Amino acid sequence: MGNTLSNIAAFALYFGLGGVLIAAFAMIYMRLTAHDEVALIKGGNLAAALALGGNLAGFSIPLNKAIAQAAGVWDCLLWAAIALGVQVVIYLGARALIPDVSTRIEQNNVAVATFMAFAALVGGMLNAAAMTITPGTGG
Repeated sequence: MGNTLSNIAAFALYFGLGGVLIAAFAMIYMRLTAHDEVALIKGGNLAAALALGGNLAGFSIPLNKAIAQAAGVWDCLLWAAIALGVQVVIYLGARALIPDVSTRIEQNNVAVATFMAFAALVGGMLNAAAMTITPGTGG
């Protein structure tokens, strides 16, 4: 019974921590964009929903890996911070390719939003794969 209770406590801790980290990422992402995702989504803008959803998923993929292999809360937070930084770099790189991304998303340009979402997803998958650490191999 004690092991089950400690597992439930660990689940609650990391689930809650994950929720807080996803919310923090969402707030940072929405500050990086020039458009108001929430207002656009409430207004039925599919492009805004795709771009935000893809970026949330792109961050959540390496966050999943960080939680799964964390040696503790601080280790998890470190890898989550790295994942967040990588996602910001990916967003800024994609925005460099499409400088008027916010205007296009405001205009409900689904093609641009899909590109932004997939850039975040691909980056998140690569980020998670790079987080794989095998003891004794130096990486």
